[in-house]
Amino acid sequence: MGLFVLAMKLTALKPGKSGIIKDFTDLNLSIKLMEMGCLPGEQITYERVAPLGDPIAVSIAGYQLSIRKAEAATIIVEEVPPLF
Repeated sequence: MGLFVLAMKLTALKPGKSGIIKDFTDLNLSIKLMEMGCLPGEQITYERVAPLGDPIAVSIAGYQLSIRKAEAATIIVEEVPPLF
């Protein structure tokens, strides 16, 4: 039985869940995000959301980063399955 992995936007993850960055939907914004450490192949964890819903806090490369939901929606991730 194979493992089925679904690619989704970072904003589709629930707080506390992690994913591996696979791609970006906005070329111009992807340059800014990559400069901040959001590189393809990096594990990113959706930590929490601000009380009014924007921005969100993510953990990547050993630090926390706050980004707007519109920016997070351009990051395509594959969810990391939980370890049992």
